[in-house]
Amino acid sequence: MVLAVDGLRMRYGSTEVLHDVSFQARHGEVVALLGPNGAGKSTTIEILEGFRLRSAGTVEVLGVDPARGDERWRARLGIVLQSWRDHGNWRVRELLHHLGTYYAPYSTSTIDRPWETGELLAAAGLTEHAEKKVKTLSGGQRRRLDVAIGIVGRPELLFLDEPTTGFDPQARHEFHDLVRRLAAEYETTILLTTHDLDEAGKLADRILILTGGRIVAAGSPAELTTLIAGEDEVRWSIDGQTYRKSTADSTEFVRGLFSQYGAAVRELEVRRASLEDTYLALVRDGLAGGREPAA
Repeated sequence: MVLAVDGLRMRYGSTEVLHDVSFQARHGEVVALLGPNGAGKSTTIEILEGFRLRSAGTVEVLGVDPARGDERWRARLGIVLQSWRDHGNWRVRELLHHLGTYYAPYSTSTIDRPWETGELLAAAGLTEHAEKKVKTLSGGQRRRLDVAIGIVGRPELLFLDEPTTGFDPQARHEFHDLVRRLAAEYETTILLTTHDLDEAGKLADRILILTGGRIVAAGSPAELTTLIAGEDEVRWSIDGQTYRKSTADSTEFVRGLFSQYGAAVRELEVRRASLEDTYLALVRDGLAGGREPAA
């Protein structure tokens, strides 16, 4: 197991911001930690990275308690922050080569650190931009460089914090392709924090919904849709009178509607329940304290 978190709690003074958070991540898995601002995502990640000491609970990252992680352990991690704005005058290739030299002492019998620079450029989709200065890169290219910096030491676990904030659709699409490739081809375990439900659904093998410092639901995108899906809404009119009905099975309801009223049914509209609807409901309930943590 790459990540094992059990009963994690974090308290600032009298305020508890994480309440009994528990989850795991396996080798090569993409896990999305999804929740609104202030849900506790960043605090959770900082504890896992070893940058913040927890108040209670047990945490193992690559078999080590992050509070006791040494330099060799840190060399096994990759971290991509929301934004980096340093190194503007470096050229892409020379920057990645320079940063890679810091990881060379931490090679093992099974993992050769760092990446060869040309291979890293190709993996991040930066080969054609290798000789450009960092300050001349577009937003999408810069984000690819951020990821390249994060994986230069061939990490076994990669943390991505709100990775596509401010991206245009094309840059977002390209970045998603890169994340999928890292997981599928290079077997990198990825923990992604986001407040974007669509992004989590596209990238993650498993989604953890965190709100109010608690995990209120967990599962694959398909499992969550089934588990927490709300009701569909059916609207129609008969003889100029408009009707509305919420139902768990809109297909069966519409079939019965036509069986009873036939051609008299007009202006039929079915609004399917979405994962977004139920996510928002979970967030509202969580902030109101209306749900217990997910098992």
